[in-house]
Amino acid sequence: MNFNSENISKEELIFRLQKAEKEINILSQDKKNLSQEKKNLSHENKSLEQENKHLEWQLKEMRRLIFGASKERFESSNNPFQLALPFEVPENTNTAQTVKEIASYQREVPKKEREHHGRLPFPEHLPVEEIIVEPLEDTTGMVIIGKEITEELELIPSKLFVKRYIRPKYAKANNVEENTSIIIAELPSRPINKCMAGSSLLSHIMVSKFADHLPFYRQIEIFKRDKVEIKSSTIDGWQTAICNLLAPLYNELKRQVLGQGYLQADESPIDVLQNKGDNAKNKIHQGYYWVYHSPPQKILFFDYRSGRGGDGPRELLKDFRGYLQTDGYLVYDQFDEKEGITLVNCMAHARRYFEKALKADELRASQMLTLIQKLYAVERFCREANFNNEQRRKYRLQEAQPVLEEMAVWIGHHQFIKMEPSNPLRKAIFYMSERWSNLCNYMFDGALEIDNNLIENKIRPMVIGRKNYLFAGSHNGAERAAMFYSFFGTCKMHNINPHTWLKYVLENINEWKYNKLHQLLPQNIILE
Repeated sequence: MNFNSENISKEELIFRLQKAEKEINILSQDKKNLSQEKKNLSHENKSLEQENKHLEWQLKEMRRLIFGASKERFESSNNPFQLALPFEVPENTNTAQTVKEIASYQREVPKKEREHHGRLPFPEHLPVEEIIVEPLEDTTGMVIIGKEITEELELIPSKLFVKRYIRPKYAKANNVEENTSIIIAELPSRPINKCMAGSSLLSHIMVSKFADHLPFYRQIEIFKRDKVEIKSSTIDGWQTAICNLLAPLYNELKRQVLGQGYLQADESPIDVLQNKGDNAKNKIHQGYYWVYHSPPQKILFFDYRSGRGGDGPRELLKDFRGYLQTDGYLVYDQFDEKEGITLVNCMAHARRYFEKALKADELRASQMLTLIQKLYAVERFCREANFNNEQRRKYRLQEAQPVLEEMAVWIGHHQFIKMEPSNPLRKAIFYMSERWSNLCNYMFDGALEIDNNLIENKIRPMVIGRKNYLFAGSHNGAERAAMFYSFFGTCKMHNINPHTWLKYVLENINEWKYNKLHQLLPQNIILE
């Protein structure tokens, strides 16, 4: 601003000074606004970067779930607890000799040179059909000096046949026309009165669906190959009748399961077709199987409920006393405060959170995974050494207790580290810290397992079947299915053929004494 101060009035000078001051204030405010805007943009950029990082982690996690191997084995490529060697290995000057030795050590033996151990022998209980094949040449006057025996496993396809009971009627010769004093044999016991299906066929149909995951409509198509047509409504009626017959045995199984002092619990969804009178907006309702497993007794019980709320387990376990092992689902927290119940949480579920956090924070997640791996090494040693419960409890106190203490220190140090709420490691630490006491409760008794994996394995057959038949036809149908999953799951744990067991029960349950009904349960039955 160029002006001659000698030729300007005082008022105009004051005016110009005030105007310049306003312009300075405006520029100062603009500078301040720009600074604040820069700060906001920087904060927004940081948030977007964090969100982008979380989305990238989610994408990797989805790809892992879709394409990754279904296993829970952690192999750390960079063990944070393993120290590097403080020296370097000197190079071997004889390079050619070294290469030659390594090549010789790593050589893979060709398949044709590998030792062939032979096939496994056939089970001894299988019947043997012997076929003697004589040579075409004349062997008259020759002596047998040996035999070449070749065995092959064969199958006779299952086939339908009619079992016809014929009962002659007897009467005295002089009373034939009067029909007095007629003698006739009593009809053998049948599982369902006036049913055209025998116990073996009924067992085959139920086992095919609930153990071999073959829906009824597929079985109907198989029967048609033998030119036998059975309507789906007929099979549904047979299933209902069988369940009515087995209901007392199912209640006895429930009583025995709940009488154990150690249960594992889990739940799994099942789609159920709504009845017309339900007035529901959706045609499909999601029900739940609540599954209870006693590892010491190898007993399994499925309980169907229409929802996933806490009423079902609270009602079923109202009289239960002992150890209850579950995952971290909030419904089970109600038992943490119930007198007589000690809640034990699942270490495998806690481990999965840290496994998911590997991509986001490999160093710290690997530290916890390595510690958890040490706990499972203790369990594996006890299992391979065939320890009894007391030996396993003492060995855990000796080897696993120090690891748990180290884990507690790690959690205490890391749970207050500032992390974004969406950070998978933060979620993993929070999950474990909230349930730490319950995760350590397996140390109380050698009979307790470190995780809930056993019951998850017992639910898997139901999940496979669910993929085949898609949904249950009704809530009653889902309840009936729970009965068969309970029986057949218990059969599997005791290496009992479910078809043999069900056939025997159907043939005998009508005459069995009620106070000895427990003898027919898979864990107690003695089959010839």
